Amino acid sequence: MFKKGNSATPPLAGSQARPHKHHYVTNSILIVASGLFAAAAALAVVKPAPPPPPVYLAHQTLTLSAPQPASHQYTAPFISETQIRSGDTLAAVLQRLGVQDDKLQPFLANDKGAASIYKLYPGRTVRAALDADGNLIRLSYYHTPGTSQDGHFVSKWLEVTPSGNGGYTATEHSQAASTQIRMGEGEITTSLFGATDAAHIPDAITLQMADILASKIDFVQDLRKGDRFRVVYEVYTHNGIQAGTGRVLALEFINGDKTYDAAWFTPAHQSGDYYDFHGKSLKGAFLRTALKFTRISSTFGMRKHPIRGIWTGHQGVDFAAVTGTPIHATADGTVKFIGWQHGYGNVIILKNTDKISTLYAHQSRFAKGLKKGDSVTQGETIGYVGSTGWATGPHLHYEFRINGKPTNPLSASLPVARSLDSKDRPSFEKQIASYKQDILTLARLQDNSIQLAAR
Repeated sequence: MFKKGNSATPPLAGSQARPHKHHYVTNSILIVASGLFAAAAALAVVKPAPPPPPVYLAHQTLTLSAPQPASHQYTAPFISETQIRSGDTLAAVLQRLGVQDDKLQPFLANDKGAASIYKLYPGRTVRAALDADGNLIRLSYYHTPGTSQDGHFVSKWLEVTPSGNGGYTATEHSQAASTQIRMGEGEITTSLFGATDAAHIPDAITLQMADILASKIDFVQDLRKGDRFRVVYEVYTHNGIQAGTGRVLALEFINGDKTYDAAWFTPAHQSGDYYDFHGKSLKGAFLRTALKFTRISSTFGMRKHPIRGIWTGHQGVDFAAVTGTPIHATADGTVKFIGWQHGYGNVIILKNTDKISTLYAHQSRFAKGLKKGDSVTQGETIGYVGSTGWATGPHLHYEFRINGKPTNPLSASLPVARSLDSKDRPSFEKQIASYKQDILTLARLQDNSIQLAAR
């Protein structure tokens, strides 16, 4: 249609013009043209994107030196370390350390200076220093932590080094160890030792915990699942290796619904001792038992005598234990009697106060050198468990007497411990504040771990 009515095509000669048709075509052309102009105007509004900035490339020729072989000249030795295991042999220890030298073990076997390395105590540390080629630089065995004569804790170790002629030299060393303060906390699930093992607390500290609170808690009968403890204690280290343990500095023990606490404090011009957080000495009270970690085999009161076969009053408490178990004085006292006494066998009687005495029977032997009139302190070993006298097996028969009358030691109201003097109070309060903060920190850590475990 547009081609037929195209105004650019002239009409044929002699034909008549048809204005109405021509008008229609013209209007169509104008409409199309106006649409094109509108589109052009719309396109003119959009600005074209600017051209990207020019990129300039720089070229430079570098001259590189020939590659050098990698250097393996390490100056620091390679250190490996292991702990002695039960049943270990020296060959197994050296193998774990990566020490491979056919001459080393024969030297250790024959040299008198290296004899200590064949006393392999489980838990002790052996450390080896090797060079980059695996040759031994130094072998150290930390075998004997102990205490020197002046009271300072020392670490003793054997050191083996190459002598330069293909052999070795063995030398014993000792050096004062460093003191570190550590903290631990745990929960009783099976036993005290099981809980402290899980908390990586040394056994020596566990024994101290039981001794410190022995006048408050019977750690055989009174422990309950869910009881908790928090302890601050000392350890001695040498070159990053634990060489031994010091003393408990502070302790909190939650036994059922009761909380017991203790801290080490040294009053002016006196020896150190453990006090509760209120300043009351824990040593002044009697211990509930004279043996550590035992069990009661016969209680106080009426019973059928195991030998005579008749019912009679049992005037003490029997604690079962193996022969040779140390017996400890339950309080300070003076030896009133030591020797053989009828059915008691080997027996010791201590006079502890004007009214109170304690008796320890059926002993296999007494502490060396102990005699009548000697003074003993609470916790001191006075003898050893046996089965002398009227006894069917090894045990300790323990009596607690008030004015000469036997009383049940497990239920008796024990004497009240002494308290600190007022002059020592300020320094005690200052020291105890630091321990309380440590205990509080452990409690917060415990609470956070419980909350995390509950999520």
